[in-house]
Amino acid sequence: MKKAAEHSGNNFLAYATAFFVVTIWGTTFVQTKVLINAGLCPEEIFLYRFALAYLLIIPFAEKKLLLNSWRDEFIALLLGVTGGSLYFVTENTALIYGYCSNVSLLVCTTPLITTIVMRILFPKEKMRRGALIGSLVAFAGMALVVFNGNFVLKLSPLADALAFAACICWTLYSVFMRYMQPRYSTMLIMRKVFGYGVLTIVPFFISNPPRMELLINGGMLVWINILTLGCIASMLCYTLWNFVLKKLGTVHATNFIYFNPVVTIVASWLVLDERITWIAILGAILVLTGMYYIEQNRE
Repeated sequence: MKKAAEHSGNNFLAYATAFFVVTIWGTTFVQTKVLINAGLCPEEIFLYRFALAYLLIIPFAEKKLLLNSWRDEFIALLLGVTGGSLYFVTENTALIYGYCSNVSLLVCTTPLITTIVMRILFPKEKMRRGALIGSLVAFAGMALVVFNGNFVLKLSPLADALAFAACICWTLYSVFMRYMQPRYSTMLIMRKVFGYGVLTIVPFFISNPPRMELLINGGMLVWINILTLGCIASMLCYTLWNFVLKKLGTVHATNFIYFNPVVTIVASWLVLDERITWIAILGAILVLTGMYYIEQNRE
């Protein structure tokens, strides 16, 4: 317990940053829903937010065109795919073909899957049994928040497969980032992530080009949400998440994703006037309890 307290004191900035990032990411579902209601498709939203993030990060990143080896360049491409284009396409397409609650539940299994994968690939990235129990408690709370009193759990093979693919994408993104972090600066890595994210989303527009008129004539609401997604949720938060990964480790940092649905449901209540039930409140309490228990049982 004393060791956990020392961790808390030394990493307070990392914890605060992690909560800030997941809070912002928790609101992106609402912002994306607002933009979809305005006529934009998920692929267009991703293109605009990552293109804006790429332009914003250029002045802060190193000017070198290619990384030190073709292997590193290929891994940077995989980062852009797993943390960008493929992740967002699989997640958003799953929402079209399946229940939102099912998709959210599957995507939020990311911390558990990441823990398993990281323990296999990197034995030093491990959790005590108490931390694993805390993770399960947080997962149970997250499930209650996702369903929010409306328990609908029906199989939709295509949607469930896509949601699980999104989960695997973010796990792979964490693994690839673990490899790249010691080799390059954060800004250079993120410039590559945003650039390759934009590049690999282009094939989705071969038959249906992006409708720029929806962006140009969308009005203040569309522009505010696009700017927020590009400047804050993408450029700023992806960069800050690298800092969190370095300070807390991949496994511990990923557990903060459990807090994401709590933010989403509060934002939906404030912006979209969606109701919050006592079940969701109980779930939020379990999420916070589980996250606290994880911290108290850190290695």
